[in-house]
Formats: sequence, structure tokens, C-alpha cells
Amino acid sequence: MAASILTKKSLTFLENYLNNAAPTGYEWDGQRLWMDYLKPYVDDFYTDTYGTAVAIINPDAQYKVVIEGHADEISWYVNYISDNGLIYVIRNGGSDHQIAPSKVVNIHTKKGILKGVFGWPAIHTRSKTKEEAPKPDNIFIDVGCKDKKEVEKMGIHVGCVITYPDEFHVLNKDKFVCRALDNRMGGFMIAEVARLLHKNKKTLPFGLYIVNSVQEEIGLRGAQMIAERIQPNAAIVTDVTHDTTTPMIEKKKEGHIEMGEGPVIAYAPAVQQKLRDLIVDTAEEKKIPFQRAALSRATGTDTDAFAYSNSGVASALISLPLRYMHTTVEMVHRKDVEAVIKLIYESLLKMKNGDSFSYFD
Repeated sequence: MAASILTKKSLTFLENYLNNAAPTGYEWDGQRLWMDYLKPYVDDFYTDTYGTAVAIINPDAQYKVVIEGHADEISWYVNYISDNGLIYVIRNGGSDHQIAPSKVVNIHTKKGILKGVFGWPAIHTRSKTKEEAPKPDNIFIDVGCKDKKEVEKMGIHVGCVITYPDEFHVLNKDKFVCRALDNRMGGFMIAEVARLLHKNKKTLPFGLYIVNSVQEEIGLRGAQMIAERIQPNAAIVTDVTHDTTTPMIEKKKEGHIEMGEGPVIAYAPAVQQKLRDLIVDTAEEKKIPFQRAALSRATGTDTDAFAYSNSGVASALISLPLRYMHTTVEMVHRKDVEAVIKLIYESLLKMKNGDSFSYFD
């Protein structure tokens, strides 16, 4: 790819969108940012009961194609407040307990965001012979209070959601780093597809539903709900996948995926083969570099929710290589981000109205 397809406005939106907190079950502020950005490029919007946002191009068309990412990020819940004012947590999604010690956190309360820190015993006080590792039941948050009553007076209670404040930055000119690239990058990339269709005055022969689903991190729940409402004919889902070139990852198990080498096209039972072939053919025809991944029984993404909904929906998965998933320093390559956008865009232009994607037609 020669010239960048991302604009200054695009990157400003990306930074604002990533820096906003959108934990599972509390995605609405991020969804507002996303819809405001998309407004000039689409014909209509709606949201469902739990907050999945849908932007539509050609809403009156009978044949419906979805492009989808998910909006939520992993987080913690306040689970227990001890008598001496320390806060113990449980996961909201797949939060990594091993990275928690010494991290600053935002605790979301009705009084606003309050700061805290994940404390940890100093190295001098820990056993030299039997070092205890961070575990979900021994990590704790300190908000500087002497007792439980003082914590509760601040407005902190069981059920308050906790996020990390780590914000967007760029490493070495073209590596995007932030928490929640999984999968706010997906929402960004499908929004950019809509922007390019509008910019290039492309008319699609079907209805395009640009879907930013909620609650993926706790079991694909948002996608399950919205798939039933839209009842699409086809769906292209985008999510992140592991760059397996960093230390301590076994390629024989995880495959070989490398950041900077292009989008990852998935092979799995939930991936409809003819739709995947269309995407592969598009990548080869448009000279978009891509990688392949085999995902066995399930993709673990919203692809599974769309594929098995409504008596079966032709679905495919295009993933973005990412390093350090579910940490506060998730990293992707700008080149891959642009390639995913281009691959979805070009694949849509190749799709036909009314295509059943059946091998028996």
C-alpha cells in the first residue's frame, strides 16, 4: 500500500476513542463517540437495549451485510472492601491479574472517577525461597483510606467498575500502543470502511450494517443479540489475534502470526468457505498482504455468534495482529490497520446482492 488511507481526523478520533473507558456493560460513552464520528458517512443509526450501536448504509435494502467489531474492554469489579480499607476485585472479562501490581486504576463511581493503585508487598519483605505470585484472590487496590467506612464515604461500593487509565501513544512512528486495542481497533477500522465508501462515492447493491457490539469479552453476548435483530445474509467480523513472534509463545500451538505482515484470514468451522474465498481472492487481486490462521472448533470471536444465528449466516473473520493482548500496552502496526480497512472495503465492493455463498448454487 502506498499512500496512507488514514487522515488526521481519523487519527484524532482513534486517540479520543481509545482513551475513553468502555468496560463491558458500560460501553455507552464510547458508543456516542463512535456514532458521532460516523454520522456524516451513513444513512441511519440505532442502538439496542444493551448498547450495541449499528450504523446503516442503504437501510431499505432487503439483502443485508454486516461488518462488525466489538466496543468493550476488560476491567475489574469491586468485590469486597476489607475493614482496613483495601479493595479486592473480580474480573469483568479476561483481565490479567499478573500485570495488576503497581498499576494505577480508575474507579468509576456516581461521584466521578476516583484514583487507586494495585498495591503489592515490597521486594524486601517477600520470601526469598517461596515468592508468591499475583493471583486474583491476593491482588488488592489501595485508595489511601484507613478503613472501610472511609472508602464507602468516597462513593466506592461493591459493583463499582475499575479500568486502567493508560492512554494512546505511538512507538517508533508506526506502532499504535494502548489498552483496549482489543477491540476498539475493530470499531475504528469498520468506521474507516464507511468513511472510505462515502469519500469514494461507492454505492453498494445491498444494505451495509456497521456494527459495534457490546459484551464480547464475557461471551459474545452483544453479537448474539444484534444478530437476531438484524438477521443479516452475511457478516465480516474483525477482531485482534496474537502476534506469536514475541517470547514465551509456542508457534506449534499458536501458529506463526507476525505484526506488520498483514491481516489474518481465519480458517475455522464457523468461517463460511465461499465468503472466505472471496476475501482471499480480493487480497490477492488487490495485492494486499495477508496471513492465515487455523482456529479449530471455534474462533473465540463474534464470528461464532453471527455464524450460528438465524439458521446460519455466512460469516468470515479478518483479524489484526496484536502484541500483549489483555495488557495495558497492547500493540499493533499501523500498516496492518490500514490493510484490514482496505481488505474489508475491497471485499464489500466485490460482493454481489443476493449472494447465498452456497457451493451448490
